[in-house]
Amino acid sequence: MFLRWLRFSAVGIAGAGVQLGVLWWCTNAMRIAEVPSIAIAVSSAVLHNFFWHEAWTWKKMPAAGRLGRLGRFYLSNGVASLVANTVLTMFFRQFFGLIASNFLAIALTALLNFILADRWVFRRAGVS
Repeated sequence: MFLRWLRFSAVGIAGAGVQLGVLWWCTNAMRIAEVPSIAIAVSSAVLHNFFWHEAWTWKKMPAAGRLGRLGRFYLSNGVASLVANTVLTMFFRQFFGLIASNFLAIALTALLNFILADRWVFRRAGVS
């Protein structure tokens, strides 16, 4: 379980980089408003994280069922991340810049996302 948490965290850190980069690109290069930019950035990170979790964190999962896991991942980690990141980012935005606020929101949702992924999305007896 600890090794899985470490892998989950490493993927999450990479995903945070994706999310923050997409958020910066949307708001600065594309001039999209902050709330839709957060949604686009979170969705990009969720998709990135799912594929890395499939390939590395829970690598012994069978190919069969991948679409169902992707659906559960979006319903759990995706919805939790989207709601928490949007609400928390806009809350922290009162005190910090957009990127720093979004980073704090990401950090606060990490444990919830791990529990949802481990217990519901990638559940299977004996997976290491």
